[in-house]
Amino acid sequence: MKPLLAFNLDQIPLGNGLSLGNSYSSTGFLLSKILQFSLTAAGVILVGLLIFGGIAVIMSAGSGDAKKAQQGKSAVTNALIGFAIVILAYTIIQIIEVITGLNILNSTL
Repeated sequence: MKPLLAFNLDQIPLGNGLSLGNSYSSTGFLLSKILQFSLTAAGVILVGLLIFGGIAVIMSAGSGDAKKAQQGKSAVTNALIGFAIVILAYTIIQIIEVITGLNILNSTL
């Protein structure tokens, strides 16, 4: 059978010394790595938006600009809501794992 991809899956590094290799050349493993990375990325984005929102609120307090203060508060609120949605999605995946017995986040399918 000819490979469907134009590159060798054994050559793709996934960090921590992992690669897709022969035992991990499945879509399930790749999906679980993407899900794990998305949680890390969501945390980094949360921290960045909290810093941006906090700086905007502090800067507006000195100048008395209500529009910038509202923009900073909105950034912080939206960051927290977005992170809550990501955590809720992760929790739903965990519940599905328990109910179905599938190993989604650490898949070796």
